[in-house]
Amino acid sequence: MAPKSVPLRDTRQLYGKVTRLLHWSIAALMLWQFFGMGLKLLLGRQPVVAFFVGSHQAVGTVLFVLIALRVVWALVNRRSRPDHGAGFWGLAARLGHMALYLVMALVPTIALLRAYGGERAFAPFGFQIFPAQEPPITWTVNLAGALHGELAWLLLVLILGHVVMVGVHESMWRDGTLARMAGRRRAGL
Repeated sequence: MAPKSVPLRDTRQLYGKVTRLLHWSIAALMLWQFFGMGLKLLLGRQPVVAFFVGSHQAVGTVLFVLIALRVVWALVNRRSRPDHGAGFWGLAARLGHMALYLVMALVPTIALLRAYGGERAFAPFGFQIFPAQEPPITWTVNLAGALHGELAWLLLVLILGHVVMVGVHESMWRDGTLARMAGRRRAGL
């Protein structure tokens, strides 16, 4: 029997094409961001590091837009998404996803706050979004400076927990969670 095509929207059995596209696009861009920041911590100022760090603002801007779309799409599809299950593990999955969404949205929002109050114009891709502030808005720059990086590392920990739980679902529970997100259908779905 030929597999059915994946629907655009989420269903109770699997995540749709839009959710998958947003999920994997955000995952790839976050990997890029964390890789660049990891290189910066390990190697300091090197040409290869400058290449990755130089794209941080533009990639972060794209991430902000994709994350906003993902949150809206998740809300639109909230009643037709695969269930997280009942009991402790279902609650843990719901809370874990809520934490991921919250921190995922906060990190670029705080960076935008810093950009808004900064002394340099914010112009990713050459389009000015915020002009330079003279003098800078100190509280926005300081707040974002104190929180952006720390929340980003918290996000990395949440992402690693997310990946570990995918491994638990696949290796121990064998419930098809990865198949619902990765595009494969299990028999009977």
